[in-house]
Amino acid sequence: MKYTADQIQVLEGLDPVRKRPGMFIGATDERGFHHLLVEVLDNSTDEALAGRAKNIDIVIHKDGSATVADDGAGIPVEIIPKYQKSALEICMTYLHAGGKFDDKIYKVSGGLHGVGVSVTNALSSYLRVEVKRNGKFYFQEYKKGKPITSVKEEKGKKITGGGTTTTFFPDPTFFKGLVFDYQRIEEIVRERAYLVPTTKFTLKDERIPLKKTFYFEGGIRSLIKHLNRGKKTLSEPIYLQKEADHLQLEVAIQYNQSFGENVKSFVNVVNTVDGGTHVTGFRTALTRSVNDYLTKNGNQKEKIFLTGDDMKEGLVAVIHLKMPTQSIQFESQTKAKLNNPEILGFVANSVKEGLAIYFEEHPSEARKIIEKITLSAKARLAARAAREAVIRKGVWEGGGLPGKLADCQEKDPAKSELFIAEGDSAVGSAKQARDRAFQAILPVGGKILNTERALLDKIIQFEDLKDLIIALGTGIGETLNFNKLRYQRIIIMSDADVDGKHIEALLLTFFYRHLPGLIEKGYLYRANPPLYKITAAKKVFWAYNETEKNQILVELPKGVKTSLQRYKGLGEMNPDQLWETTMDPKNRTLRQLTVEDAKIADQTFEMLMGKEVPKRKRFIQTHAKKAILDF
Repeated sequence: MKYTADQIQVLEGLDPVRKRPGMFIGATDERGFHHLLVEVLDNSTDEALAGRAKNIDIVIHKDGSATVADDGAGIPVEIIPKYQKSALEICMTYLHAGGKFDDKIYKVSGGLHGVGVSVTNALSSYLRVEVKRNGKFYFQEYKKGKPITSVKEEKGKKITGGGTTTTFFPDPTFFKGLVFDYQRIEEIVRERAYLVPTTKFTLKDERIPLKKTFYFEGGIRSLIKHLNRGKKTLSEPIYLQKEADHLQLEVAIQYNQSFGENVKSFVNVVNTVDGGTHVTGFRTALTRSVNDYLTKNGNQKEKIFLTGDDMKEGLVAVIHLKMPTQSIQFESQTKAKLNNPEILGFVANSVKEGLAIYFEEHPSEARKIIEKITLSAKARLAARAAREAVIRKGVWEGGGLPGKLADCQEKDPAKSELFIAEGDSAVGSAKQARDRAFQAILPVGGKILNTERALLDKIIQFEDLKDLIIALGTGIGETLNFNKLRYQRIIIMSDADVDGKHIEALLLTFFYRHLPGLIEKGYLYRANPPLYKITAAKKVFWAYNETEKNQILVELPKGVKTSLQRYKGLGEMNPDQLWETTMDPKNRTLRQLTVEDAKIADQTFEMLMGKEVPKRKRFIQTHAKKAILDF
């Protein structure tokens, strides 16, 4: 086909958004779906940051729509002469239109491209915006980003104050089967309530129904206490604040006795999930401050140079930067990463200065934090020695894979699968059932080490975990390199009984604590073996839970001779049955393991696998009746 002028397309209005939604919301997945709500919510939050709004209400409706309302000034509705359209319609239907391109109206805001709410409009099957302004009530309706009414004034209403209310239905053309997740939205709303402590946020879910109000005068100090809820901390939150050259920085730091890290960063209330120069500056300052303290106050006979990785164990921190809207350089419209180079130095100098003062004024707390970090460094050095010992034996890099690994023939990680199986009979069936062209089997012997309580050097010395690390090829700790991963589908295949669930929990603890990148990249799965085999009239049905079993039995013709077999373990299945139900890509059901909410997952792992027995006891007492036990 010839390339001619006829093939040149000009996308006008919001057409580019509907043509390429991923450019504006990242992807049309769960995160992109909820980003529609975030864009509307951020507009209301900006009103609060500007001092014009004190209340923000969010409602999730039964019909799949959502509403965000604030009591701010309300979007202007006057006609803009150049376009002969209302300012409201311009904001809702034009890309790069809004009041945030200078610092006169919004000195600090999360929006900067002027595309936020218009993107939500473009990707909604229906949207209605209502404005209270100057004692009058206005509204306009849209369908797939295009106005279906003009801006109308609704008379006869008694109007007090101002504000904007936006109700929208995400377009199922882009978001098939997706619905609003209350837990995810609650976390988003809660974060903003901490970051804008003068504003009351109310979240209502009509589907449950449930209504919660969030108002925290303590700001990010309250947030960090929330993140450390249920954990033993080493001190009260360290709070640092700095203002200079139109920049405002707030940092809260608090160490706990766990091994995980939780660092949250924000720019003008926008959660920069991928970090950026403000996070880099913070990490640089933390490492330098601790090393400087050790140089002045440490044991000179035991000199240890601490690295950035040593700072991570038990670290919980919140970094909130406010800066002029027009100065912000985000990596993309989704605002996941800050790119301003000048911010690195500002944050690094501010945090280093603040920590030096804190350590000087709080020597007892400083010693506890330094001891925690130094212990992490010693574990790192011990782990390095253990790794080097393994390498010398020739079994880590090129010397060979674990003898008990039944490897596959495929060398492309994207096409290779690793099944982690427990029990001799299950492993035997799996080895016979697998397609050795692309499926590998690695057995683990019963209960593995609880890595919630173990340092890295102990983990590497544990035989089953060492074999797993070698089989994966990624290394661990300082040597971690996901480019060397040998399998991009890692499948935990355990029995459906209590022991199997315990082994699965131990494996998940290991992956979550020490190889979380495998979960974040979507490489970790759980096999879903059937619980029942139902035979009726020479036909075989597989049921994967009690509900499916009951449904199959109800639908069988009356009078048909039926046999029911309950599988307590994978080893009870013949290899052909295990292949058909659990390992064959054409028939099986795999559950991809993800961490949608790292904070909640972190608290759960800490409670179930940590040292605090009372919390675990309370959980067991509360949920014991829900457990399904096999005898």
